[in-house]
Amino acid sequence: MDAPMSLEECKENAVKIVNSKFGNDVKSLSDLKSFYLETKATTEALESRLALTEWDIPPEVDEALKNAEEAQTSIKSLQKKSDSLHGEVVDHCKTLKSLVDDLTPLINQIDELEKYRHYLSCVTHIENISIQIHSALTANRTAVAVEEFCSMSEYYLQKQSSQCQNLLQFLKETIMFWYNILKEKLSSLLEESLKVVGWPLIATAVKAPPVPSDPSLNMDAIFLQLLLLQLPDALSVEVEKKTLNFMSQDFSFKPLLLPIQHLVTPLHKRFKFHFYGNKQTNNWEKPEWYFGQVLNWIRDHSSFLDQRIQPLLEIAGLYAVDAKVEFMRGLVVLVMEKMASDLPTIMEDEHLFCHLVDEAIFFDHELHQIYDYPAGLNSSMDLLTVPKVFERWIEIEKKFAIEKMDALLSSSTAWESQYKNIADIDTLKVPECGESFITLMSTITDRYKYLPSPDHRLKFLSMQLELLEDFRIRLVQVMKEVTHNSLGDTFCAILNAVHYITEVLREWCNTTFFVELQYHSATRPVELTPDSSEESKKMPVRGGGFTADRSVFDEGIDLFDKLKVEMEKNILTHAFLDVQARSQPYRKMKWKTLEDSPDLSLSMPACEMLMVLRDHLTTMNRKLSKPIFVKMWRKLADKMSKFMLDEVVLQNRFNEAGAKQLEFDMTRNLFPLFGEYTTKPQNYFRQINEACVLLCLRVGSALLLREVLMSDDSIPEKEQALQDVAVYKLPPQVALNVLNSRTNLSVT
Repeated sequence: MDAPMSLEECKENAVKIVNSKFGNDVKSLSDLKSFYLETKATTEALESRLALTEWDIPPEVDEALKNAEEAQTSIKSLQKKSDSLHGEVVDHCKTLKSLVDDLTPLINQIDELEKYRHYLSCVTHIENISIQIHSALTANRTAVAVEEFCSMSEYYLQKQSSQCQNLLQFLKETIMFWYNILKEKLSSLLEESLKVVGWPLIATAVKAPPVPSDPSLNMDAIFLQLLLLQLPDALSVEVEKKTLNFMSQDFSFKPLLLPIQHLVTPLHKRFKFHFYGNKQTNNWEKPEWYFGQVLNWIRDHSSFLDQRIQPLLEIAGLYAVDAKVEFMRGLVVLVMEKMASDLPTIMEDEHLFCHLVDEAIFFDHELHQIYDYPAGLNSSMDLLTVPKVFERWIEIEKKFAIEKMDALLSSSTAWESQYKNIADIDTLKVPECGESFITLMSTITDRYKYLPSPDHRLKFLSMQLELLEDFRIRLVQVMKEVTHNSLGDTFCAILNAVHYITEVLREWCNTTFFVELQYHSATRPVELTPDSSEESKKMPVRGGGFTADRSVFDEGIDLFDKLKVEMEKNILTHAFLDVQARSQPYRKMKWKTLEDSPDLSLSMPACEMLMVLRDHLTTMNRKLSKPIFVKMWRKLADKMSKFMLDEVVLQNRFNEAGAKQLEFDMTRNLFPLFGEYTTKPQNYFRQINEACVLLCLRVGSALLLREVLMSDDSIPEKEQALQDVAVYKLPPQVALNVLNSRTNLSVT
């Protein structure tokens, strides 16, 4: 706190207060008395408050103090009661301790006895159900027995979480005991009822007889009871699960429904009898016998399964189960077991192995396409895609394909069209080797297109790409041997084959099958076999992201296109150079000194040139496929048009008679050579045709046009002037040069 002020400080402070109140105005001193009284009242109030602070207590504080004293008193009272109660509790516990010690063992014994009672009640319940099942079986009431068995299975599910392992073991053994008995009983009844209906239905179109009148042989009822006779899921492992081990790879088969198993059992016996052991029907050279037999069984029993068995499954609530599919699953197991037993030996013989593969593929295709066997279930293709078998398959497939290509190219008719004598359908003129190669590729595709795994299909595709490149290289080798005769039969046949293969590959690129392979190849790189050639290593598909504008054959198509372009260029060059060599007399004609003649005819120097051109066109039309020939004659027409312009028109001078003669040679002789292939051949000789227009233009019009072309007008204006005289193709400068080659035009 601040120290008390001295008397002098008090006086100074009082003077300041008075000065601040009254200031320098003397008239304000009239308020001095009221200021004094006000100050005095303030002083007395402060003294009064100071006296209250020193000697009196505020009522709020006084009340709080009283409440605190009362609470303290209550706490002391409660503490005394707590101490007293604690002592009483301790004394009571000491009194009861001996009683608790005596009762605890008794209570534990009661709990243990209660467990025993409950345990015995469970055993009794199990035994009661067993008694009910036994009684029902004794009275031949199999339906009741199955119902009681189902209640026992449900009871097992209720007790499955129990810690009483012995009880669970007893219940499980009891269930398995009655399961086997009921299964044997119902199986026997079902077999008898199946005999009554004539199962198996071996003959085609056999109709099932009516339901027998004997209730004990009611096949439908017994079938339904067997459907209900199902083990709990936790005990299903007790049922033997069928497996097949083949070349270190295990194949497991989901157990069939009990009644379906009995439908398949007689066919199993027949299959084992005919296709195992020393029977004549067990012939490695005839795998189609057992494949065909299984397909016949499926065909013969499909109607019965759909009309008689499927409704029973639906009555039992098994809507997701297809009777025919279950039946086929049982028969497919037979086929796979037979293949597994034969393949290790058959694989050593290439022809036997290939025949087995063919029949297995056909069998699998029939199952899926004809009988709607679902994808993803066990099938004969599973064994063919076992690594060792699949590698052998690829190896033999490639070997046979190469041998086939060797035979194709060495055939005496390799370069002849199979339809050469049928002009209406032989527009492509595909040689025998080219068409047979595509057939070979298609056959390979058909053999592997139904393989379930994309990886296996991609490996086959990789082999196809190798074969494609191999065949291209062979074509190149043959082509080089006959390049000297570009219009020979062999050279043209090779070009036709290349064109045909390219077009077929482009069609394949758009099929769903190869589009899917392109998609899978973008994410699954496939490596070639170690013995792949360097050229073919450029061709396999590799990952890198799927794009709709790419296909698995793009690289092969590009290589074939390059070969086709090269061969087309050789033919075109050969034909044009031959024509060009015969054109010299025509190019050296004295056009500016020709005399006008009323009867125009073909210029003699042009005869040989046009005859050679006609012969080449005829040869190309006869030997080349229509699409290639159309492209070739159009290119040849364009080259001839440019050649006539550059080497005849622009290199000579023309009088009026010479211009008319040139126009006659072109429009009445050169153009008509191509009229056999188009209705307007002049459209393909635009340059020389327009040059003839300029050469034959009237003198006045020609002078005016030349004046425009020689002026400083813009290019569009000059082009417009040319278009006015039907010249659209020639540039202004070339048109001017053509006009300048006229002798009847002079600058005035």
